[in-house]
Amino acid sequence: MSPIVTERKKPELLSPAGSLESFFAAMEKGADAVYAGLKEFSARAKAKNFTLYEMERLTAYAHSLSRRVYVTLNTLVKEQELPQLVETLADLEAMGTDGVILQDLAVARLIRRHFPGIPLHASTQMTIHNSLGVRQLEELGFQRVVLARELHIDEIATIAKQSTAEIECFIHGALCFSISGQCYFSSFLGGHSGNRGRCAQPCRRQYTYRGKEGYYFSTNDFSSIDMLPQLVEAGVASLKIEGRMKSAEYVASVIGAYRLVLDAPPHRRDEAIAGAKELLKLSFGRVPTKGFLASHQPTDIATPSLKGATGRFLGEIRAIQGDRISFETRDRLHVGDRIRVQPKSDMAGRAFTIKELYTGRQQVKNVREKTVVSTVSPFPFKIGDTVFKVSSETAFTMSESACRKRLEGVKGGKFPCDLNLALDGDVMRITGRVAGCEIVEEYPLGVLEPARTSDMAGVLQAQFSRSGDTPFELRSLSAVGFPAVLIPPARLKDIRRQFYQSLADRVLPDLQKRRGAAKRGALAELVRPRPTRNSRRSELILRLEHLRDYHLLHREGVDVIGLPVSRANLHQLPLFARKLRGREEQVLWRLPFIIFEADLPFYRQGAEQIVAAGFRRFEAANLSHFPLLKGLDVEVSTDYRLFSLNSQALQSWQELGAVAATLYIEDDGENMAALLAADLPIGRRVLVYGGVPAITSKIAIRSVKNDAPVLSDRGDGYEVTVKDGLTVITPTRRFSLTRFRGRLQEMGCSSFIVDLSGVPPDQWPSVLEAFGRGQEIAGTSEFNFTMGLV
Repeated sequence: MSPIVTERKKPELLSPAGSLESFFAAMEKGADAVYAGLKEFSARAKAKNFTLYEMERLTAYAHSLSRRVYVTLNTLVKEQELPQLVETLADLEAMGTDGVILQDLAVARLIRRHFPGIPLHASTQMTIHNSLGVRQLEELGFQRVVLARELHIDEIATIAKQSTAEIECFIHGALCFSISGQCYFSSFLGGHSGNRGRCAQPCRRQYTYRGKEGYYFSTNDFSSIDMLPQLVEAGVASLKIEGRMKSAEYVASVIGAYRLVLDAPPHRRDEAIAGAKELLKLSFGRVPTKGFLASHQPTDIATPSLKGATGRFLGEIRAIQGDRISFETRDRLHVGDRIRVQPKSDMAGRAFTIKELYTGRQQVKNVREKTVVSTVSPFPFKIGDTVFKVSSETAFTMSESACRKRLEGVKGGKFPCDLNLALDGDVMRITGRVAGCEIVEEYPLGVLEPARTSDMAGVLQAQFSRSGDTPFELRSLSAVGFPAVLIPPARLKDIRRQFYQSLADRVLPDLQKRRGAAKRGALAELVRPRPTRNSRRSELILRLEHLRDYHLLHREGVDVIGLPVSRANLHQLPLFARKLRGREEQVLWRLPFIIFEADLPFYRQGAEQIVAAGFRRFEAANLSHFPLLKGLDVEVSTDYRLFSLNSQALQSWQELGAVAATLYIEDDGENMAALLAADLPIGRRVLVYGGVPAITSKIAIRSVKNDAPVLSDRGDGYEVTVKDGLTVITPTRRFSLTRFRGRLQEMGCSSFIVDLSGVPPDQWPSVLEAFGRGQEIAGTSEFNFTMGLV
């Protein structure tokens, strides 16, 4: 049995690589693949990340070990960044990347149309949480889908069973309190968007509820080492470790632990799990939880009494002299250990590696617990700030310079090729695919004797993996149905040499020519602006919660009401459908953006019931909504949760059948102006008033009710509400662009949304009056409109 075939029977163990040291730690400890970011377009912009040159070398090194590298382009892309994105995609296809993990459909659209050699992987930030979401991505050409972390193992198994795309799941590391891709907390506080890779982690800070301090939005760390057998059984193709911001030591200990269990034979599995747990102690994470994997309603994900910082608590800073901090350590410390200091304020903590360690005036290499130590800190801290140990230097010892030296020794990347071999009579047919190009060659073999081995795939794999000095490397080989025959070794070697030569002669010139044309074509296809037209007559859509409030349609200036597809509204539909007869086109039905697998039949039936009552306008907030509505005679538009931050994304929604799109809630005025001016037929809407769901979560917060806001140390208030099993944290300061109504109309906006859900009815008239006059509403936030989205 060949190594590659054997390896593919196990799920892939996928490691983070936020630095060179982390990459080599992953390789050394047995990761099958790594995911890594570039300096641009990465959802971990604060990680070291890599240049294109480094990424090419990393990919070549990984391929030499039959491992894979996936590039994370999982941020939302602004309109002016599209040309740079095109350049990046052209370079990634040229280096033969194994896949791009993406969040923005703009990236997928450009790849599909111009760079088809790049496999598409859907990021967890796309909030794919049911089989219909996976199905929609399959239709869009995605090979792999990273599921949301809010799913139970049974839900994952159900989705995997119905999917042809590979399913990838997070299995270890830090958890976001929010559903990934749906957090606006950091952005609302200062424009640093998590969906743009710049999260400031406000969820890790301390807050106060009814006078009691706690880390209400800070989660424990995910660890599913006990559940690996169930994940394998569920059909998960890739097991993903979180941590591109983590150290090489963390990567080494975690990958080593999971590798130990994955490789253990069934009768040694319990022993392997016990050993793995000892290894995981070296990574010094937060308290472990299995998250939603083991329970639909876990109670151990967030513990408000625990500090938000990761690591083993060592003590508090007692004294500061110059750049030295002193504290009494509760654990052993060694030069090379990594510590993190968490300020008492709501600022984010900072981590650094100990390079000098002192007891009194004496410099030492290590100290025991209960010793007062001092160390040089590269960052300013204050007395009373808490210190944690986050990793031990013993787990991985290669220095950055040693890693860089090893990387420089890597030869330039080769093109990964996929071969399919078949025997037709006495003729061997080889189909080769390289970066979107395909050739078929035939080689007569003559009369052949039966072979002793039944593993012809292994024999052929061993031969064609020897690509030598050719510019190719074998990525996969398929020989299904190839009969067991004895091919003379000299003849097989000659066929291999001839085939790779043909591949070089026919593919390389074509590739070079095609790449230049692809890049030019992609750049030429980017949408141009049209002259902006000031829309004097604009549409106003009111978002409401209850069907009983339909009477607002009678108010002057209100054109459409948006209502959620909820159990309460469906129950009242027969009564109010009669009252709305003749005005069905003025009702827009909003599907909830989270519909777990078990609820899909209810919402499909609900949509059918709404259509049968004469309504046909729906708003989609998740990719799964397009197949959910398929076959119904409906008109679809998109909510801001389906990201529209550039014209390529707008075209994606248009191609899926949407007639209008709501621009992204985090967006700024400059980028909005570019989108409103884009020469596209799809309508564009702007939300100008509403509550910002800073966090939407499936996690219940212990002992917090909707009777008082949770307060930050700055005095900012956050309402906590629970509805339909989801926890929503909303700033008490609402979002409003009402004073920019005239400016938005000048930009070309002719459709506005005012969201009154969650607003007391006695405040509705003043909100609508402010919108009508284009006036500011006191005490509201402009979000990023004037400040800018970073």
